[in-house]
Amino acid sequence: MRTIPYLTAINEALAEEMARDESVFVLGEDVQQGTFFITTGLLQRFGPERVMDTPLGETAVAGAAVGAAMAGYRPVADFMFADFVYIAGNEIINNAAKWHFIHAGKVNLPVVLVAAMGGGFRLGPEHSQCPESFLMHVPGLKLAVPSNPYDAKGLMKSAIRDDNPVVYFYHKGLLGLQGEVPEEDYTVPLGVAEVKREGTDVTVVATSLMVQHALAAATELDGKVSVEVVDPRTLEPLDMDTIVKSVKKTGHVVIADEDTKRCGPTAEIGMQIVENAFDALDAPIERVAAANMPLAAGYMEQYILPQPADIVAAIERTLGRG
Repeated sequence: MRTIPYLTAINEALAEEMARDESVFVLGEDVQQGTFFITTGLLQRFGPERVMDTPLGETAVAGAAVGAAMAGYRPVADFMFADFVYIAGNEIINNAAKWHFIHAGKVNLPVVLVAAMGGGFRLGPEHSQCPESFLMHVPGLKLAVPSNPYDAKGLMKSAIRDDNPVVYFYHKGLLGLQGEVPEEDYTVPLGVAEVKREGTDVTVVATSLMVQHALAAATELDGKVSVEVVDPRTLEPLDMDTIVKSVKKTGHVVIADEDTKRCGPTAEIGMQIVENAFDALDAPIERVAAANMPLAAGYMEQYILPQPADIVAAIERTLGRG
C-alpha cells in the first residue's frame, strides 16, 4: 500500500486500463491538459490518437463515445463538469442507456461518462450540481460515486471493463483527499456497498463527499453515539441488502447526499428502507441534502449545501437528543 490523492488514483486507473487494453481511449473537453488533473500525462504516454481534445459540445462528445463503443472500443468521455450531462441528455438517456435493449442485446455499450460534480468552490449554479437522481432515474445506466482514493481507482477500472454504460462522478471536494491504494491491480465491484465504520446506535448512509462528512460526524460524536457509516459506492446498482442489514442492527437512519433533498437519492434510499425495513425503525428517517434551489455563488453556497454539522444534528434528532 501507498498513500496517494484521490485525483492521482483516478489518473492511475485510466493509465493502467489504457495500457492493458488498446481499445480504451479518452476524449472530451481539455483532456490533453486535464482540467482537474485526472488525465494529466496521458497525452504524453499514449498520444493524441488515444487522448483526444474535443470542442465544447457535450452532445458531440457523448455521441462520439456511444458510436465508438458500438464499434468495439471502450471510450472514456470526460464532460469536465457533471452539470453538462444535461446538454448531452439525448445521447446518454435515449441512446447509451437504451440501445443494448433496442437491439435485442446484440449491441454492447462499454462507455464511461466521467465528470466532476459538487459544490464547495463557489463556481455557481451551472458548475456545482450533483445530478445523481437525474441519472438514477434512467434504466440502462450505472452510476459510480467514489468517496475515497481506493474506491476511486477500483470503481474506474470496473467501469471501463464493464460492457454497459457507466456514469462516473467524482467530487471536486475530494480531489486532494489522501488514501491508501494498492500498487497491484485490483477492482471495486459495481453494486457492492461498504461499511466504512462499524456502529450500533445509528446508520448513516452517505455518498461521495458526504461519506467523509459522515465519518467526521462519527468522530465528533465518538463516546456519545456509536455511528455506522455505509457507503453505497454506486447508486445504480444500489446495494440495498447492505443498507438494510445495517438499519436492522441500529434501528435509526440518517441519509446524506449532495443532490437536492426533493426527489434526490436520499428520497429513493429512504423509501426503499421503508419498504424493506420499516419494522426495524425506532424513529423517523432523517435526510441531509442540498436545499431545493439553484446553488448560490460565493459565500451563500454554504447555506444551500449539506455540511458536517447538519449530519451531527440529524443523528441527534433521530436519536431523540436534538
